[in-house]
Amino acid sequence: MTLEAAVLWEAGQPWKIEDLVLDAPKYGEVKVELAASGLCHSDEHVRDGSVPVGLLPFIGGHEGAGVVTESGPGVTSVAVGDHVALGFIPACGRCRACANGQSSICDLGAHLLEGYQVSDGTARHHVRGQDAGIQCLLGTFAPQTVVNEASCVKITDDIPLDKAALVGCGVTTGWGSAVYAAGVSAGETVVILGMGGVGCGAVQGAALAGARHVVVVDPSPFKREQAKIFGATHTAASIDEALPLVNDLTWGALADKVLITIDVASGAIIAPAMSLVAKGGTCVNVSVGDITATDVSLSLFDLTAMRKTLKGAWFGNANIRFDIPHLLRLYMEGQLKLDEMITRTYTLDQVNDGYEAMRNAENVRGLILY
Repeated sequence: MTLEAAVLWEAGQPWKIEDLVLDAPKYGEVKVELAASGLCHSDEHVRDGSVPVGLLPFIGGHEGAGVVTESGPGVTSVAVGDHVALGFIPACGRCRACANGQSSICDLGAHLLEGYQVSDGTARHHVRGQDAGIQCLLGTFAPQTVVNEASCVKITDDIPLDKAALVGCGVTTGWGSAVYAAGVSAGETVVILGMGGVGCGAVQGAALAGARHVVVVDPSPFKREQAKIFGATHTAASIDEALPLVNDLTWGALADKVLITIDVASGAIIAPAMSLVAKGGTCVNVSVGDITATDVSLSLFDLTAMRKTLKGAWFGNANIRFDIPHLLRLYMEGQLKLDEMITRTYTLDQVNDGYEAMRNAENVRGLILY
């Protein structure tokens, strides 16, 4: 079967639309006809080279949902005709991490950037006669893809598939970072640095968890205005502006929880973020930057003497098999805003336009529709 896909040939270059040859699924795999793909910043990290991948050419995209159209042997969790959301973190259910309730760090995640299928280490996607890698074992920058069943979550047929695509990464990552990793409780003050797709999920998670104050910090006036739609009570353009605001809101106590969901992480953000954290409070870093960077700015005295906690979260410490259906039911019941997240929709050949809008802070989330 010949299709089209958005392909990266070299780091630093734009996505290029190419003909894609897609093989039939093998053992443990399914073919999925996608309805939509989110435009997440993680694909931009791959495109600009800050997160290197193992196989070029490389098909981007890791937020998708669609319908299973073909099943390989050995597949038991989904069947042809099922509606599925694709999780960017597969969950095998058998490894040590999955067995102790940490499926967001499933052992299969070690293969996310290799590009090949986890079942046998070969490719099902081919471009110009070459094997093509796929982002996060998914490759949703194509209207059809072949994935392992470990990445598939069956959902009910009443859920709009274009909205279901959003919970495969950004929304759930943000939500889980607030609700699970940070453990936001009713009445707390929460600061969220960055208002993209992940930040939007974090705002909603904090608000629905009962936070008293949800303060969003983002330099973009558009993003700050959008934040109010999703539950932000206050906004600020910078950490310097947020510090006196949070100090005033909390009578000097500062924020119980601070979440870093900015577009590009760096070690320089840690100390300013920790300056917003109350005694005994927690800062959760969700953002990804240059994979080789190791320098962090941090006052160890403040960390120790004020009993602060700094931690990382991957996929918001969520579980694709529980949290994807859970969040989609919240959406269907009107408690989670997904429609409002989609600022603009694009066709596949407009993928570079979508990322330019993201870089210019013009979208909360862009979405490719097939």
